[in-house]
Amino acid sequence: MSSKRWFALGLAFLLFLLSIAISSVTTRTTGQWAGWLASGDDEVWHEKVIEKGNGQGKIVVLYVNGVIQEGYDAPSIFETVTYNHRNFLSMLRHASQDHLVDGIIIRINSPGGGVVESAEIHDLILEIQEEYRKPVYISMASLAASGGYYIAAPADKIFANEATITGSLGVIMQAINVSELADNLGIRTETIKSGPYKDIMSSMREMTEAEREILQSIIDDSYEKFVDVIANGRQIATKEVRKLADGRIYSGKQALDLGLVDGIGNIDVVIDVMRQDIGRGDIDVVKYEAPFSFPGFLTMTMQNMVSKNQDPLGLKQLIRYSNSPSLMYLYDADYKME
Repeated sequence: MSSKRWFALGLAFLLFLLSIAISSVTTRTTGQWAGWLASGDDEVWHEKVIEKGNGQGKIVVLYVNGVIQEGYDAPSIFETVTYNHRNFLSMLRHASQDHLVDGIIIRINSPGGGVVESAEIHDLILEIQEEYRKPVYISMASLAASGGYYIAAPADKIFANEATITGSLGVIMQAINVSELADNLGIRTETIKSGPYKDIMSSMREMTEAEREILQSIIDDSYEKFVDVIANGRQIATKEVRKLADGRIYSGKQALDLGLVDGIGNIDVVIDVMRQDIGRGDIDVVKYEAPFSFPGFLTMTMQNMVSKNQDPLGLKQLIRYSNSPSLMYLYDADYKME
């Protein structure tokens, strides 16, 4: 091995030790790694210019990449960060309250996610439109399904690529039943519970019909909410929405024909349309970034050196946080995206 490679390895190791040392100090006061990379609602986000314009105003582009779900703990130093729910809400609020921002574009590349998290984004978009009178446009990337469409529905305009996968309008709740495997391996569970339904959706036994009815009623409630969101956001009759919302996926072209999107085009097309609608020429286009912090820099450096991002939609994050049943607006596809 050459001396240069030994030097590079030594430098990487030193950075690793330094980041761990700083981590041990920082986590005592912040309690989590996520506080390095971003923040809570009080974060002052830094702007990075995407397209320099005439300085007469600006458009903010925000990104939803990955599963729309709030994590319960912070990622390790070796894990890449995809979607961060708290940070996205913070950016959206920041853009809404900045009087220099004339419009917001949300770029979605997501199979959906949690019912609660999707509703929080949806409600905040409505607040921005009603309270701040700012247009919100959606740019769909390769995937904007289920919860990804839920958050798009209230937008003033929605654009997709012809090959975008969208739709999957509905609700899903899943759990794995390993009771037969456990029996074969001689594994038993001893459950002490306060009521007959306390271990509902247990992976160690078959579900009863009474339990299935309970869960189906919850699914139906969330489904009705999804239907209402689409009907109100897209101005489509509820009866017609029900026909569309049977869980199937649509291409961007099909979605346009069905009235689920307003146009076909990439992010550049969406920017051009918003500029025209605002009517002040080629105003600036920016995105938000977290303020620089030395520990965050070290963390990101180690993540980039250890591995490439092999999970662009955050599905590993979804599986990690799926220890208990959750209501999901999610395009399932067995949680695998090729």
